[in-house]
Amino acid sequence: MERLGWNPLRHPDRASGRMGEMSDIDGMGTERATCVLAPNPSAMTLDGTNTWIIGEPGAEEVVVVDPGPKDGAHLRRVVDIVASQGRHVGLVLLTHGHPDHAAGAEKFAGLAGHGGLGGSGGGRVKVRALDPRHRLGDEGLSEGDVITTGGLELRVMETPGHTDDSLTFWLPADRAVLTGDTVLGYGTTVLEGRLGDYLSSLDRLRAFSADRDAATILPGHGPKLDDPLAVLDHYIDHRRERLAQVEAAVAAGASTAREVVERVYADVDKSLWPAAEWSVQSQLDYLRTRD
Repeated sequence: MERLGWNPLRHPDRASGRMGEMSDIDGMGTERATCVLAPNPSAMTLDGTNTWIIGEPGAEEVVVVDPGPKDGAHLRRVVDIVASQGRHVGLVLLTHGHPDHAAGAEKFAGLAGHGGLGGSGGGRVKVRALDPRHRLGDEGLSEGDVITTGGLELRVMETPGHTDDSLTFWLPADRAVLTGDTVLGYGTTVLEGRLGDYLSSLDRLRAFSADRDAATILPGHGPKLDDPLAVLDHYIDHRRERLAQVEAAVAAGASTAREVVERVYADVDKSLWPAAEWSVQSQLDYLRTRD
């Protein structure tokens, strides 16, 4: 199984593996942010990857966050939507480097950079990311950066845990937090990074959202969430509860991630256990460093 990184575990309000209606997610957003849903649904990617078009009202230039997988029809659709608004893509940002978010970035940058396809006609659009391997151009992204393309204000926060290169973007004009896979529209994310980092990221996002009176979370998968504090409280509580379950499984004799999964995730489809093992391994590593 490819290491993509989402959590397949069921959400209390949805049946495990059930996909939402495309119309529920495609086109959702805020005044400045619009979702274009990629056609890659699965138990691991939920309804598909959310590509975000972000622009100031009336501005000719927009930012695209997470172009998505290398799916030509989806990438052209994003470009066409921007062109239909009489605008062009000025910059591409990546929340992290997983292929369902980033694999299409280079192709999209070429499509968006040709005037005949609705772009600016200036060649490939720049792609900025924390990890240099996913950039196009010399400029990366890091904590505290402020994106001002097309008159926007997008602030960059480093929120590792899901991956080491995970970023969150704050759109203050809409009081919206773009969380990538750090917080999902439903379910909880699989960890490829360190649990300690992830818990710190959640605590920081919770404090930040309270301080800035955040109105909505715009995730990398699933529907937008209009009660950020309740969502983040749930995420934090869930992680603490799951960690206690893992600790109990270890105390009962489990010594490997697989053995813990067999106890803690017994009610989950076994085909999804490999994904659960990634998160459990992060929890085991965290418990060892905490002792």
